[in-house]
Amino acid sequence: MNKIIAIANQKGGVGKTTTAVNLAASLAATNRKILLIDLDPQGNASTAAGIAKNNSNTLYNHYFEGVDLNKCIYKSKDQYDVIPGGEELIALEVAIRNDNNQGFLLKSINESNLQFDYTIIDTPPTLNQLTIEGLFSASGTLIPLQCEYYSLEGVTSLMQTIQTISNKNMSSNRVIGIIRTMVDMRNNLAKDVSDELEKHFSSLVFNTLIPRNVKLAEAPSHGMSGIKYKPDSYGAKAYLSLAGELIRKIEYA
Repeated sequence: MNKIIAIANQKGGVGKTTTAVNLAASLAATNRKILLIDLDPQGNASTAAGIAKNNSNTLYNHYFEGVDLNKCIYKSKDQYDVIPGGEELIALEVAIRNDNNQGFLLKSINESNLQFDYTIIDTPPTLNQLTIEGLFSASGTLIPLQCEYYSLEGVTSLMQTIQTISNKNMSSNRVIGIIRTMVDMRNNLAKDVSDELEKHFSSLVFNTLIPRNVKLAEAPSHGMSGIKYKPDSYGAKAYLSLAGELIRKIEYA
């Protein structure tokens, strides 16, 4: 059964796309079939997957031109599949809102009978219609969080949004967990925020810490994940550990 997971945080710069790409690559490394949907007009996940955005079908082509969703899927260098994003998704965001067509993505996924074990949705760094579309489609959400105090405020707001969607029976989405990203435990602030997270969200915080790691930052310029670029780096090992923790949480709960 396809498990659809949104990666969301309306705050930018928290490692959301890095998490989406490296988690997709890590899950693919376990011989599971993985689809990554890039819902961000910046298209950074597509770049990191080595997909040429200019010559690729996106959800824009699917929505406006009726291109079959299966023809919007491309293979990454890391052996997971990708539906790329790009600037044209700005028009898609407006169209979904104007057409009052919320839930179109989940409907398309269901109608296309996609054969995947996991679908990872990388959402924009804002709570706009595309992000809401990703939350509607997902059965669970992962929240990457940089260990800074301002980050805590955004998490509470996002969790309330997910709860509201669920309460109105618009989605079965729930928060699967919070992932601490770009962690440097030598920094007292990072340690303090991490401790606060464990105190207030003990059942949601993943044990795996994603460190600040230059190899993770370098990998997208080579069109691949950190898992493939430098598999022995601390960042790559952390995401492989996170994938294992996610699998245990979802498949063996």
